[in-house]
Amino acid sequence: MKKSQRFAAIAVATTASLSLAACGFSESGGSGGDAEGGSTSLNLLVPSYSDATQSLWEEVIEGFESENPDISVNLEVQSWDNLESVLATKIQGGQAPDIYNGGPFAGFAADDLLYPAQDVVSPETFSDFQESFIANAEVDGTAYALPLIASARALFVNNELLEQAGVDAAPTTWDELLDAATKISGLGGGIAGYGMPLGSEEAQAEAAIWLWGGGGTFGDAEKITVDDPSNLPGAEQIKKMIDAGATQADPGSTDRSPLMDIFVQGKIGMQVGLPPTVGQIAEGNPDLDYSIVPIPTRDGSPFTLGVMDQLMAFKNGGDKQEAITKFLDYYYSADVYVPWVQAEGFLPTTKSGAEQLSGEASLKPFLDVLPGAKFYPSTNPAWSATNGAFKSLFGQIQSKPAAEVLAEIQAQADAG
Repeated sequence: MKKSQRFAAIAVATTASLSLAACGFSESGGSGGDAEGGSTSLNLLVPSYSDATQSLWEEVIEGFESENPDISVNLEVQSWDNLESVLATKIQGGQAPDIYNGGPFAGFAADDLLYPAQDVVSPETFSDFQESFIANAEVDGTAYALPLIASARALFVNNELLEQAGVDAAPTTWDELLDAATKISGLGGGIAGYGMPLGSEEAQAEAAIWLWGGGGTFGDAEKITVDDPSNLPGAEQIKKMIDAGATQADPGSTDRSPLMDIFVQGKIGMQVGLPPTVGQIAEGNPDLDYSIVPIPTRDGSPFTLGVMDQLMAFKNGGDKQEAITKFLDYYYSADVYVPWVQAEGFLPTTKSGAEQLSGEASLKPFLDVLPGAKFYPSTNPAWSATNGAFKSLFGQIQSKPAAEVLAEIQAQADAG
């Protein structure tokens, strides 16, 4: 979940995993291996969610190693832009990490590279996960990843700009959103009504917000369905917003993170954000008068895009399984896990974590919409290619027919 959520595509890494056997991946593989004298060394590859990510993991590792002096954990933190290529290189070289924090994983599971999730945590830890999140980590009924952090999307609204534009209330439907955003853009002075990031950073997320909000779908574990009539209403509404001048200039090449910075500065009327956006506003513009409301949809029915990152364990020989289990059980204990999630500003995936954070006012709008969340079809092996296709092609919707763009994404997804 790139801080993002955005989730980076992992097509290259999946391709690498498919050719793993040809690369001479050894049974005792994995970077590091076991140290002499009976100690075990684990390698942990993670993305950076914030400037604090590395120090947060270091704190977890320090606590774990103090309780388990026979196990050491080697931490590697990469940017989301580099994460997948680094993982691909490691896999091709027979040096897959023992534990990996990422998004799509079905390709690895299909190649039998991952431990089933229940094999690397205790029954108590596994039963603490929210059932809906575990279901989203399953391939053919078996979970191969452990839900790490979750996030829901909601609409951040600049109350002052709405008032200046004469808009009485935050929109709940597309028609209301188009009207409000057009009026806000009309204020001039470089102000945009709606921030629409269709650039490569997270095009798949903005696409899902609109396409699913109109009754569309990207498919399921069995089939990817981007070029589908149900997706046209949302795609056409995007074009309608752009053509009406309701968005910032050139949304097709605008990434979410820099665009959200502009919202924080008070220059955008409305933009879909994540739980960490609350912290960004508190740090960057604490005087901003804003609200958080559900995302407008075609008919006003409740909806949010749910995103979940996972931890997964690669089978780098069977001698590390016990050490991996000890580390993951330690990490997911409430006293360790909840502060980590809270510091990064996301939502917990465990029942105990949700209970501990239920009183957090800043998380309430997201927790309220999470039960209605829809997720990417990440357990479909073709999702990696689909994700990459959205990132590279969907921004063209501002200048090409919507149906043509959807067809091109489908073709690239089918090609793998």
